[in-house]
Amino acid sequence: MEPHPSSRSDDVDEIVAAWRRERPDLDTAPLAIFSRISRLARRLDLDRASAFAQHDLEGWEFDVLSALRRAGAPYQLSPGQLVAQTLVTSGTMTNRIDRLAARGWVERHRSDTDRRGVHVRLTDSGRVTVDAAMADLLERERTLLTDLPASEHAALADHLRTLLAPFEH
Repeated sequence: MEPHPSSRSDDVDEIVAAWRRERPDLDTAPLAIFSRISRLARRLDLDRASAFAQHDLEGWEFDVLSALRRAGAPYQLSPGQLVAQTLVTSGTMTNRIDRLAARGWVERHRSDTDRRGVHVRLTDSGRVTVDAAMADLLERERTLLTDLPASEHAALADHLRTLLAPFEH
């Protein structure tokens, strides 16, 4: 897979070329795609961590708070729903809820429909925090897209969705 004529060369082009030279018997085309995705993911992780740190948040805190925020008013989910959305164990989620409650960002409430059930609800402070972090995150991610024409954003999202689909539930 040769670089597109109008593309700039990058480190991945050099890696692919070296593998092609050393192992001409291998089809290195997937490397040109997935090495870039991997490098972009690392960059995105760093940018996200920086955005969250500006709001005194860890990535896992943002994940839980944003799941509650996306749920809509009254911004609450059961611990089981949070486990499903954040892909952690129930024991991990219990610890995370405890820590978020200690920071004043969530509260536990008894379920109105199940005496044994509990809901985790986002507090006003938690909502303000996650809203600010989300706005900052989107601004940073928008910056990462500046070199890609806006007309290509939807197509890229579709291609990535296709690649991700086999891994989704």
